[in-house]
Amino acid sequence: MTAGLDIEDVFTAYGKADVLEGVSLKVEPGRITCLLGTNGSGKTTLIRSILGLTRPRAGRIRLDGTDLTALPTHKVIAAGVACIPEGRKVFPKLTVEENLRLGAYQETSNTVAQERMAEIYRQFPRLAERRTQLAGTMSGGEQAMISIGRGLMRAPKLLLIDEPSLGLSPRLVTENFNIIREINERGITVFLVEQNVRQTLAISHYGYVLSKGRVVASGTPAELADRNEVREAYFG
Repeated sequence: MTAGLDIEDVFTAYGKADVLEGVSLKVEPGRITCLLGTNGSGKTTLIRSILGLTRPRAGRIRLDGTDLTALPTHKVIAAGVACIPEGRKVFPKLTVEENLRLGAYQETSNTVAQERMAEIYRQFPRLAERRTQLAGTMSGGEQAMISIGRGLMRAPKLLLIDEPSLGLSPRLVTENFNIIREINERGITVFLVEQNVRQTLAISHYGYVLSKGRVVASGTPAELADRNEVREAYFG
């Protein structure tokens, strides 16, 4: 099951200063939608607003018609949103399998959790080989796989992925983006927040550019790559 995300005229502030100023965008069901923006553009604040970590002072955020705007984080997750955080955050003193199991903490059926684990091991054979290894001893790329796998353990309707290329070698970045494409091909809606423009546009169906808390451009990957402001900001 997959779902779309609608963000309508969202204003989010820290103190009295607005960081997001009337952000509106749409993540279509079953597609990869990207959000591009440099540091300080408001990407992190938008993610926090979606997850209920920082509540918008105005506007609406809906997942498949369900209003998430005022929900606490655990209810946003229960509604079907999974987030793969920036920096491949894993529990270093837990094994690979223990990390994955934490992703299914809201699942009451052990049989369902085991089936999801088996599917993740099919997708990531390296994790299956090292299921008893402590996550903190794994490479950066392997930790990225754990983080993605843990998000998939929730069988999300929407997978929110924050900066998946951060700190990885070019080879692992390519590998990660291939995995994201494969996840989407299985029917999961993906909202990809990134700075790596070339790789992101290569796998996305539609995208938005955020600057100083406002959406300044939107379009297909080809349209965005052809925009002067996007070329100057990201392609030199």
